[in-house]
Amino acid sequence: MSDSKKAILYRMVLPDHICPFGVRAKQMLQGAGYDVDDKILQTREETDAFKAEHRVDTTPQVFIDGTRIGGSDETEQFLAKAKA
Repeated sequence: MSDSKKAILYRMVLPDHICPFGVRAKQMLQGAGYDVDDKILQTREETDAFKAEHRVDTTPQVFIDGTRIGGSDETEQFLAKAKA
């Protein structure tokens, strides 16, 4: 397919914790054929700053075509609708 689908994923990967929801979101996007720009939040401070900037309570957050889709559950719903 010539039109590649692109998604931006912001997810938390700390030295002592890899967010399982971020891993799940990345796997779902890749499975649906998306090229994922994987933005790793490496500290609690980075994560907190991201959440404040985007006015969200959780990570991961997925953006497709400049629109925030949401976390892993919202991404799953979005992908299910796109397939239907």
